[in-house]
Amino acid sequence: MTANRSKSSKQVPPNQRFTFPSLYIIIINNDNNDTGEVSTTAESKADLILHPIRMRIIQAFIAGQKRTTQQLVKQLADVPQATMYRHLNKLLKAGILEVAEENKIRGTYEKVYFLAQGGGDVSPEDLTEKSATHHMELFLKFTASLIGDFSAYVRQEHYHMLKDGISFRQLHAYLSDDEYSHLLQEIREPLQRAANNEPAEGRRRRIISTIVIPEAISNSNSQKKEDDENGHAG
Repeated sequence: MTANRSKSSKQVPPNQRFTFPSLYIIIINNDNNDTGEVSTTAESKADLILHPIRMRIIQAFIAGQKRTTQQLVKQLADVPQATMYRHLNKLLKAGILEVAEENKIRGTYEKVYFLAQGGGDVSPEDLTEKSATHHMELFLKFTASLIGDFSAYVRQEHYHMLKDGISFRQLHAYLSDDEYSHLLQEIREPLQRAANNEPAEGRRRRIISTIVIPEAISNSNSQKKEDDENGHAG
């Protein structure tokens, strides 16, 4: 016997369904047995999101789904249940996740979560205000994550890189800001469809990571670009 206690003020907004964050950052390390201890320093939204387990939790809600803790534990089977509860509570307190409803089951209430509007986005301000040293630390953690994932793959007793679709590719392309924005949109759409897939027989979790690095602009070129922009503005 279950009872439903709906919170009408926290329904999933229609414009939130099938959305894709403007800045989609995946996982920066592999510590699935993280202690979940709260830092004594203030955390920005970027700090909250850029965590391996919390990012995976957020991804489970990207297409507007509503999920319970037990559903998340089943989907992220390698994350201990106690760890899952800690990170859900942290995301809830930060306003990144919200409670859509609570179902009464055997005398207790089971929360049903959804992603708050804009909850999965990291704004440019969240990142550009960081120091160069901090940016480098995040990048090193991200690449360390890739090394860890690949190491786990090749430690299997049997694997077939061609059949499994392992790929290392690098492309150099000259693009204006508008052309680059259009390219990202074209890439995001099929990735969003794939990200909406639920775990099922015959499906295997595949880690698709992207790193885009524009060439560094020298001080002289940067000043010239600024002067040109000021000239057009005048």
